[in-house]
Formats: sequence, structure tokens, C-alpha cells
Amino acid sequence: MTENDADLPDDIEEPQDVEVLEDPPTESTDKDDALAPSSSALTRRDPLGVYMRDVQRYPLLSKEEEHDLAVRFFEKDDVEAAKRLVTSNLRLVVKIAYDYRQAYKNILDLVQEGNIGLMQAVKKYDPYKGVKLSSYAAWWIRAYILRYILNNHRLVKVGTTQAQRKLFFNLQKEKARLSAMGIEPTAELIAERLNVPERDVVSMDMRLAAGDASLDAPVGTSEGRSVARVELLPSDGVRVDDTLAEAEVGDKFSEKIHEFGKTLEGKEKKIFDDRLIAEDPKTLQTLGDEFGVSRERVRQIEKRLLKKLKEFLHKELGETVVEVYESP
Repeated sequence: MTENDADLPDDIEEPQDVEVLEDPPTESTDKDDALAPSSSALTRRDPLGVYMRDVQRYPLLSKEEEHDLAVRFFEKDDVEAAKRLVTSNLRLVVKIAYDYRQAYKNILDLVQEGNIGLMQAVKKYDPYKGVKLSSYAAWWIRAYILRYILNNHRLVKVGTTQAQRKLFFNLQKEKARLSAMGIEPTAELIAERLNVPERDVVSMDMRLAAGDASLDAPVGTSEGRSVARVELLPSDGVRVDDTLAEAEVGDKFSEKIHEFGKTLEGKEKKIFDDRLIAEDPKTLQTLGDEFGVSRERVRQIEKRLLKKLKEFLHKELGETVVEVYESP
């Protein structure tokens, strides 16, 4: 198994000898629909039936044909041979996916994932090991389907560790098996039988029993309308009143800074306009060249100017307000 397959479920049973059925089960019970030409209406009503009719266009392979094609792909990377191996086993994917219809209602989603597992199986199949392709592919198909169910069973994943994945698929079955034997299915006993920590059994049992809680579910009424849970959740963003207050303080700062600029003249006025409030401030060297002084002298004037500005703002707005506005 490669690194890309490391997160596949590793606790499913290895199939011994899986046969591809001529007619795998479908969800459709209307025989006329199964024989009718494809149409958008039929696709909406019985998409699995339409898919099965398309799949049945590909013939099954004899044991000799399958081996010859597998050898061609294994030794020569013959893409056409690989395509025939995949298409001839598409019905096997549907058969396996149908076994999980109780765990996940949309069988076509499971079929799609199973098809990816089938292609992976064909890619890795060694025709010289003496194992039928269908038996080898069944493991990969089932693994991809189980991984998909596990990841999409709920919006919040219920199983992330190997022990949790084992419990997700086997907890209810083990409880039913023990109950049928007249044995109380305690968490301690299940943990021992499945070789997992007892705390994981308790946790998974609670998760599976809890169900999903929708944020859109109504939890009350207000002014004659239903109020959803999501409407009562606190916002992570900045409150509107805080935003308005901050904007008002910013406007006040801007106003006072421009008032301060009107009190300046000479070099200070030039530095204030061309450096402190300019969108494209001039450098200290550029201003020094204009004044005929060193850049260090301009820096000293700027430092003194900033001190005077801060004192002015403290006087006009208050020291607390200025410190809050200046804080990051």
C-alpha cells in the first residue's frame, strides 16, 4: 500500500472469491424504465437504472481473456487493456456499493468512489499471483467506499483513529451479536472483543446515538417568526457599534491633525506636509537637499514635530483616547 493509500480503512475483511453478477441489484423496480431509452426525466427518476443500462454494454471477460489483458497491462502498460479490465468489472462495483445502501443512501456516490478503487486495483494487480482480479479488486472497491462513508457520514467526522474507524463500522454489529447471545453488551466487553480502548467504545456510542444538530433548526420565536440556532450564535467579527465608534474617533483624529498643521510654518510645515501626511512621503535626504541641511538634521526636526503633535492631540482629545487609538 502506498503513502496515498495510508488513510484507507485497514480493518475490513479480505474477500475470498467474488463473482461479478450478470445483473447486479438496482434501486429501480420499474422494468419498463429499465428497458426504456435514456432521457433526462428517466435520469432524474432512476439514475442508477440508467447507469446500469450503460454499464451492461461492456461484456464480461472469460478467465483467459482477463489474464491476457492483465498481462498486457502489467508488462507493457497497455492502456486499452486496462480500460477493458475496468469496464468489465463496473458491475462488481455496483454490487458491492449496494451492500452499503443502509449506511449511505446515495448509491451513485458510492459507485463513483468504488470505481476509483477499481482503477487502483487494476493498476496494482499482479496477474502472476494466481488471484482473480475480481477478488483482488473487491478489497480496493470496498476500502474506497468505506473511506467515503466514514468521511461523509456526518458533517463532523466521527472516526479519525484506527480504533474509532473499527468502532464506527463494528460497534452496532457487535452489540447486536452479544444481545442475540443473551449477553449484555457492556463497553468493557465490546472493547475486549474488538481490541480497542474502553473509553473509545463509550465515546463512539455517544456520538452515534447523538445524531446531528442543524444550525438552521428553529429553537424559538421572536416577533412572530422562527429563530434558528445560527442566529443566536455570537459573531466572531467586530460589532457594528464598535466599528462606528472607531470610525468616529478616526475622523476626529484626522480633523485635529489638520488643525495642528495650520499652526506650523517654515521647515516644520514642509516636513509635516511632504512627509508626515503625504500619500507618497519624501525621504529625509530629499528634504535635507531642499533645505540645504543634513538628513540627520531633518530627522531631528521631524522628531520634535511628532512630539509637538502628540502633545496637541492629548490636549484636544484627552490622553486616554489618544493612547487607545495609537495601540495596535
